[in-house]
Amino acid sequence: MNKPLTLNVRIGGALSDFVSANVGEHGSYENVSEYVRDLIRRDKERVEAGQFERLKAELTRAFAADEASFAVLDAGSVIARNARN
Repeated sequence: MNKPLTLNVRIGGALSDFVSANVGEHGSYENVSEYVRDLIRRDKERVEAGQFERLKAELTRAFAADEASFAVLDAGSVIARNARN
């Protein structure tokens, strides 16, 4: 497991007001750290969902392809092809 990372971020103006509105007694988060961790988790989920959608689209195209476009390969052919790349 990676060592915890400590971040120091300075924000002001409208961003500071926005964070303040979301933290504390009237906000959704108890503290700024909790808020930032949630934002990072949501961004990670967004990135992973995008990767999954790209993979799903690629697999959909592959499964929709005409069977004549597929080639039979043995393990040796695949290993040799990958060794060249």
